[in-house]
Amino acid sequence: MVSAAEQMAANTSWAALGKATDLRNRILFTLGLLIVYRLGTFIPVPGIDAIALRQFMEQAGQGIGGMVSMFTGGALGRMGIFALGIMPYISASIIVQLLTAMVPSLEQLKKEGEQGRKKINQYTRYGTVLLATVQAYGLAVSLQSGDLATAPGFYFLASTIITLVGGTMFLMWLGEQITARGVGNGISLIIFVGIIAEIPAALAQFFSSGRSGAISPAVIIGVIVLVIAMITFVVFMERALRKIHIQYPRRQVGMKVYDGGSSHLPVKVNPAGVIPAIFASSLLLLPTTISTFSTGTATGPVMSTLMAYFGPGQPLYLLFFIGMIVFFTYFYTFNVSFKPDDVADNLKKQNGFIPGIRPGKRTAEYIEFVVNRVLVLGSAYLAAVCVFPEILRNQFAVPFYFGGTSVLIVVSVTMDTIQQVQSHLLAHQYEGLIEKSQLRGKSKKRTKRGPVRR
Repeated sequence: MVSAAEQMAANTSWAALGKATDLRNRILFTLGLLIVYRLGTFIPVPGIDAIALRQFMEQAGQGIGGMVSMFTGGALGRMGIFALGIMPYISASIIVQLLTAMVPSLEQLKKEGEQGRKKINQYTRYGTVLLATVQAYGLAVSLQSGDLATAPGFYFLASTIITLVGGTMFLMWLGEQITARGVGNGISLIIFVGIIAEIPAALAQFFSSGRSGAISPAVIIGVIVLVIAMITFVVFMERALRKIHIQYPRRQVGMKVYDGGSSHLPVKVNPAGVIPAIFASSLLLLPTTISTFSTGTATGPVMSTLMAYFGPGQPLYLLFFIGMIVFFTYFYTFNVSFKPDDVADNLKKQNGFIPGIRPGKRTAEYIEFVVNRVLVLGSAYLAAVCVFPEILRNQFAVPFYFGGTSVLIVVSVTMDTIQQVQSHLLAHQYEGLIEKSQLRGKSKKRTKRGPVRR
């Protein structure tokens, strides 16, 4: 049985966008800030030798390519003011969320409502500044030791650190403004635009390799078919749900008796989203990135061993990648995104229950059992999407970053943004119906006139 809201959402046409002035202003505001972000990626950090930087990036493409370059939208390769991208904020957010689940004081702070949320956001900003400062210092020292600075010294280090940290904080502010006054999640849209902006250059390089004979036409066709199939598969899995039947008893409010109803509790196959893939990829790219920006020409024995066994495409790299994805999928789901105890308490407060299951502890245990079984499929799906392109890239030497994490981010952000746009259109349609009903009510009242006394 389709609800009235779902039926109205299905009948909502994109032609209504022209009438929704508030939504149109939000979309224009979002596009304007995203254009500002893209322009900032082309503004270079002062004191960088551009020619030497280009040569260094071509030699070190494996270390800084992939995840880091993808999140910065190419700003790292050009050493722009947004070279660190939004990654420090994402890392700080994940760390604070994990600490919130493990530290009782932070968990209590999270339950305090708006004030607690503001305090947690403040801690996240402090963590962003700390992580961005450490990364900016390492990057500045690496640039100076690699003879990429025109005037090395204290002033170069200070100006580079201030510029990069300021760029990251400005990106964080842009994301918050898009979330508050625009459409969609601002941080996710910044990452999304960074990925989309690098696709044309990557495709041009990919097809030029095919024309030169470095890659066979069969591999090119296979990669295109695989990308289309993976996008279809990700869309299907992101929309997949496991519905738990919920029953509401008959209740009496005053003198009226309301019949009981039934609903369902939706459990996504992938409740953690793309967070496990991002965090696992960031941890695995750490040894490669450190090796890339090492100050010396030769690496130590520990780093050489790490690179030999945990380099991209190596068997231990893939096994550790799968293990980290599975671990973070379960950990993030049960500690951040979907807590069975909280869901059971909310159902009990609303007088809802699962047929055949007692409310309270038994309901929480049943929900945890169901989510555990669903996450077996969800974690396997995330691991397959992230690892399978890594194997193909290593076997067929695809010359651009074709990773499952980028596909997950692009598909998830696109679906969420479209859903938010449809929600705004639906709200605008509801407002129009309310205004029409009020006008009709006023017109009916005006037609009913009493007898005129003379």
